[in-house]
Amino acid sequence: MFTGAVTALVTPFDREGEVDLKALSRLVHWQVEQGIDGLLACGCTGEAATLKESERLEVVKAVLEAADGKVPVMAGTGTNGTSSTIDLSVKVSDLGVDGLLLITPYYNKPTAEGQFRHFTAVADAVDLPVYVYNVPGRTGASIEVSTAAELSEHPRIAGIKDAAGSAERVTALRRSCADGFSVLSGDDPIAMAQAALGADGVVSVTSNVAPAEMSELMEAAGGGDLERARGIQQRLYPVFKALFLQTNPIPVKCALSMKGMIDNSLRLPLVPLAEELRPRLRSVLEEAGLV
Repeated sequence: MFTGAVTALVTPFDREGEVDLKALSRLVHWQVEQGIDGLLACGCTGEAATLKESERLEVVKAVLEAADGKVPVMAGTGTNGTSSTIDLSVKVSDLGVDGLLLITPYYNKPTAEGQFRHFTAVADAVDLPVYVYNVPGRTGASIEVSTAAELSEHPRIAGIKDAAGSAERVTALRRSCADGFSVLSGDDPIAMAQAALGADGVVSVTSNVAPAEMSELMEAAGGGDLERARGIQQRLYPVFKALFLQTNPIPVKCALSMKGMIDNSLRLPLVPLAEELRPRLRSVLEEAGLV
């Protein structure tokens, strides 16, 4: 269901720090018009950790309404507790999303057995495809290939978003996991390589500002047109790097504000991009034709 380029949407805030649902709706409409392949609401890029439960539900509803069934919508519902993850996942499931993304429980650093039991408990409690999310840089714990292979046998655990920074893991996951288990890249700079090795797509930060380009990149890489893919990769590479000048989503929110799409507002403890870095970001975006 989730292939190609899936945008890990930012959550726009107004200058008072409230969720800006109008800006979110505009962003989603533009994403769909630009040919994006799917959308993720309330992931790490969406600052989900700072959203109240009521706000998460509002954001998911707004994304679903704006997408209007034109592209599949995934929602991040993972927390660092199993019971709270189940509770939120059930509520979000009732809204009509097409899949759930469950981050590895953060801070408490569960063992492989704890991860397996956590993801299995959530998948048992819902009736939707579940995608586990491996991002050790944020959570302090990695989902090993062997754990992913065990999870892939569950009828509702449909795939993994892997942001471990290794193209090699795609091959390992493909060799170890059940047929039909989806592998989604979580790293824009190596998404092309991962697609060439068999990843089904990317959950992308960059596609917030370059949805058409990321969709074309993944189509070319996944389809074996590596010459075209390399050209897009080379054009976007400086953008990939610039969007991580500071912690995501600080730079991408600044980039979207430069495009006039959202206000450059974040929730503490995140703060806007450092003033001295903004000319560099703008220059990169201009060079890529994105502003």
